[in-house]
Amino acid sequence: MSKTRIGLIQMKMGTDSKKNLARALEMIDEASRKGADIICLPELFCSRYFPQYRGMPKVAEPIPGPITKALSKSAKLNKVVLVGGSIYEKSQNKFYNTSVVFDQNGRILGKYQKVHIPFDPHYYEKDYFSSGTKYKAFDTKFGKVSVLICFDQWYPEPARISRLMNAEMLFYPTAIGTVKGVKQAEGNWQEAWENVQCGHAIANSIVVCAVNRVGIEDDLNFWGGSFVIDQFGKTLFRAGRKEGVFVVACDLSLGRDVESGWGFIRNRKGGTYGGISD
Repeated sequence: MSKTRIGLIQMKMGTDSKKNLARALEMIDEASRKGADIICLPELFCSRYFPQYRGMPKVAEPIPGPITKALSKSAKLNKVVLVGGSIYEKSQNKFYNTSVVFDQNGRILGKYQKVHIPFDPHYYEKDYFSSGTKYKAFDTKFGKVSVLICFDQWYPEPARISRLMNAEMLFYPTAIGTVKGVKQAEGNWQEAWENVQCGHAIANSIVVCAVNRVGIEDDLNFWGGSFVIDQFGKTLFRAGRKEGVFVVACDLSLGRDVESGWGFIRNRKGGTYGGISD
């Protein structure tokens, strides 16, 4: 048995970025006290979700910068691997929605810049973020992890690429909810959100962890519902609609057992998939 304890930090964000960061650090401490090995924050956890407006001025920062330095210190103090949600990054003359991963010594293992950028009413992210170009996997003391961000979760290809890089756990820092005045005409959005990621977990024999924010921010109502799904689609944990720190144990050896028995990876026919990139 190869147990890893995953800490999910489901946050409600206010208008003061310094208070949001301080709250995140308090919750990281709490997750560590509860025994978490790897801890994940939500998307854009230091601010309210500003992309619901067009052309809203926001301050981005480089990496390393004040936020990542504070997260690095916290990871080292708590001796945990930390998936730093995401922040608004300025890199040269471009801006990204970026997640930074820290090891238990506070060292930056690397960063992931969100690839799939939505542009819908109240999700005007293309006004703020350029697309990243690479998927990554990070070796940690507690298992190999990949990080994708929010809208990436609707696409099967990033999850598969992460698995092909031997990731054992896939983290999705997220900001998703309902929109005031917009009906869920297609069906239940939250159920679809979880279902598509359940498919990623099974198809790739990988643990999937989604960490959402909560609360009403003007016209958006973030539903929380952070969850962990195991490598054969079992929901190990699903949060409610309130803030909280949740620690969930998962068995990484199950992924190897699923692949050994079902062979989803070894039986791939890569030569037939060229149409995906056309």
